[in-house]
Amino acid sequence: MYAPPKKWEWNKENGGKFSKINRPTSGSTFSEDLPIGKHKLQLYSQGTPNGVKITILLEELLELNIPEADYDAWLIEISKGDQFSSGFVQVNPNSKIPALVDYSYDKPIYVFESGSILLYLAEKFNHFLPENSKAKVECMNWLFWQMSSAPYLGGGFGHFYSYAPEKLEYPIDRFAMETKRQLDVLNKHLKNKDFICTDQYTISDIAIWSWYGQLTLGKLYSAADFLDVSSYKNVVRWAENINLRPAVKRGKIVNKVSGNPDYQLRERHSSDDFKKIKL
Repeated sequence: MYAPPKKWEWNKENGGKFSKINRPTSGSTFSEDLPIGKHKLQLYSQGTPNGVKITILLEELLELNIPEADYDAWLIEISKGDQFSSGFVQVNPNSKIPALVDYSYDKPIYVFESGSILLYLAEKFNHFLPENSKAKVECMNWLFWQMSSAPYLGGGFGHFYSYAPEKLEYPIDRFAMETKRQLDVLNKHLKNKDFICTDQYTISDIAIWSWYGQLTLGKLYSAADFLDVSSYKNVVRWAENINLRPAVKRGKIVNKVSGNPDYQLRERHSSDDFKKIKL
C-alpha cells in the first residue's frame, strides 16, 4: 500500500501512456515557432474531444457560407510534446490543446481553453449562441457544465480505465460511477428535446457531444459495454442525430491521429483536403 511522503517530490516518470510528457512544471522545453497558414484563423490542436469541438464549430460556420471562418488546422501531437514548444506556450501558457490565433486584427488575438474558443468564435460570427438572454444563460450553464464535468470522464475514468499502467478497482469504480451519473443527468435533461438548450443547436451541443456524444457512440476508451451507454437512450438519440451533420462528419476527423487511418485528416488547410477522405 502506498503511503504518501511528508513532501511530494518528482523523481520518476509516473508510468502510463502520457508518462513522457507529464511533469509538475510549466513553460516551454524547446524553441520552435508555430507555423502560420494563409487564413486569418490559425488552429493548433489534436483531434481529441477538446480539439474536435473547435473544428466542428468552424466547419459548421463554413457550412453557413461564412468565408471568414476558413482556417488552417495544424497538428500538435501531445504524445510527442509538441505543446511545449516556445511558440505554442506563447499562445497558451498552460500547454494544452486547442489553441487559436486570430490574425484578423492589427495585433493577433490568442485564445485558449476549448470553452473560451467556442464562445469567442460564436460571438465573433454571431452563430450557434442564443440571442435571447434567458436562452443564452441556459447555453452557458450547459457549456460550463461540460467544462467542469468532462475532467471526471477524461482525466478520471478514461485515465484509470484505459491509460493507467495498472488497473485499480477503487479509482475505476469511483470515476465510472461519476461518469454514469453525468450520463443520467444528460439523459433526463434530453427527454423530449432535440438539443441541449431550447430548440436550437448551439455551442453547448458541440461541446457536450464531443465528449459524451462520442462516448455513447462507442468512440471513447472502448468503454461502451462497461458503462452500458446504450441504456441512456435519450443521449444516444441526440448523439446519433448530431453525428449525421455534415460539418460534424468533417470536423471530427481534423487533426485526428488515432483510430482508422482512412478517417484521419492530420492537418486541414482547405475544404479541398476533405476530398481525400470518403465521409
